[in-house]
Amino acid sequence: MVSATDTPEQRVAEDEPLLGRAGDVLQEEGKGIQFNLVIGTAVLAQAGIWILVAVIWTGIFTHDLITFSAHPLLNSAGILLLTQSILILQPTHTADQKRQGTAAHFTMIFFGASSLYTGLVVILYTKLAHHGTHFESPHAILGLVCYVFLLLQGAVGFTQYYTPRLYGGVDNAKKMYKFHRMSGYALLVLLLATVAAATKTDYIKGIIKIKLWAVLVPAVLVLLGVFPRIKKQKLGIRG
Repeated sequence: MVSATDTPEQRVAEDEPLLGRAGDVLQEEGKGIQFNLVIGTAVLAQAGIWILVAVIWTGIFTHDLITFSAHPLLNSAGILLLTQSILILQPTHTADQKRQGTAAHFTMIFFGASSLYTGLVVILYTKLAHHGTHFESPHAILGLVCYVFLLLQGAVGFTQYYTPRLYGGVDNAKKMYKFHRMSGYALLVLLLATVAAATKTDYIKGIIKIKLWAVLVPAVLVLLGVFPRIKKQKLGIRG
């Protein structure tokens, strides 16, 4: 309750939403970067992504394991790491924090992408071994788009930061950061959509039996945790 005797700062604090206002979460000075993973609405994203992974891994490990089993295991682990890479970088705002956050972001992207592309190798090997068809289902088509998108996203992000001369210098590279951020959020949505589409494949419907809602609910939590932490000014949006 707000009292008439409260200071303006106290009134603002009383009116502040429990998880903070959209885009206002900042890494505190002197506080470890690991806390970026749980501050503000990140707790929703963490709940969502860990539930999603738990649903997939439980479904896989409660059935007989086959070569193909590695595909959903690796892909879900990769999406988990990519989600963490976004969460850890979002609240950084000072030069030192951004440098540290970018290093952590890149490391998580590297291992996350490695997991996803290993998952791609597994599905390609399985299809070839069983003379299966390629890229026919919505899940397979979305997955292919994600793999190509991730490769381009990673290449552009890496070169923008570590080899800015390719863009004509640091200033020119920085002008493109906002597009890298926008496409990163779009890729996250696409990855979650691909997981949802997997529930309509024969393997999931006939064997693992993960329902669409069991994927959509945690996926929505991930987006509810990630998107409110977006800083509009980093996307070149004013106001």
